[in-house]
Amino acid sequence: MKIIFVSQDPKPERWTLLLSALIPTAKIEAWSMDTAKGDADYAVVWQPPDALFKLEPNLRALFNLGAGVDALLKSPSLPAELPIFRLEDAGMSSQMAEYAVHFVTEFSRDMGTYRQQSENQIWKTLPPIRKEQWPIGILGYGKIGSAVAQVLSSLEYPVATWIRQPREPNFNSIEMFCGSDNLNSFLNRSRILINTLPLTDSTEDLLNFTTLAQLKEHAILINVGRGEHLVDEDLIFALQEGHIQHAVLDVFRQEPLPTQHPFWGHPKITITPHVSARTLRESTVAQIAEKIIKLNAGHAISGRVDRNRGY
Repeated sequence: MKIIFVSQDPKPERWTLLLSALIPTAKIEAWSMDTAKGDADYAVVWQPPDALFKLEPNLRALFNLGAGVDALLKSPSLPAELPIFRLEDAGMSSQMAEYAVHFVTEFSRDMGTYRQQSENQIWKTLPPIRKEQWPIGILGYGKIGSAVAQVLSSLEYPVATWIRQPREPNFNSIEMFCGSDNLNSFLNRSRILINTLPLTDSTEDLLNFTTLAQLKEHAILINVGRGEHLVDEDLIFALQEGHIQHAVLDVFRQEPLPTQHPFWGHPKITITPHVSARTLRESTVAQIAEKIIKLNAGHAISGRVDRNRGY
């Protein structure tokens, strides 16, 4: 069995050595177009070049180093029948929940005002938080979205989620909205909107002026899904109109965010450099190694991407 690691990481040995330790019977190599031999069985990838699929025609499966596979599915040479397996959690859900809690409490408890008071030596207690005034809406209810929803619900915020297909919530206090017919109702009851959706044809540009205008007044947007979910110009307009109070953006259409982009320096936008959930190398490699071993032995494994859905 031969496994190739395909990434732009300048130190691929950080991954290949861990894989070798967990699958000692496999031949594991860092791949490049110059060294391709066409004999690989499995590929562990992150944003691979399109040439991979022409130079390695015998691949039996791809393992993506992330939960999002939107870029991978756009590759024109990707074989139609090649199974793709996405990363399932591997420590990302808890990180995303921490990120969400940080910014939810930042705004709902008015921490910015306390920082200003501290700078000016002002000792003043603000009114206590009334969580019913901060209903939270979460777009998406996968592993990450459900983890975010559960944590915020456990903190007694009113939490609702929106998904495309009906599903049973695994946390009783979470209200669930399903399908496009219920999207406006979901938005109307939400003051903090957290996007955790995968990027598909049906979710691209979902965060536009029309949808943002459906939120409660003085709403907060937190986007940790994909940059392509958000129409940048529409957000700027919604902020100017005052309907959106602040936006926290961790993902962008172009990364790094170009230096001249209007998001930089905007007083109502907080930018983080795609860090809401970092890939944890050891956990990721352990998950992928276990799946390769099982798949190679003929067993079924979870995390296979449904190409029709895009995730």
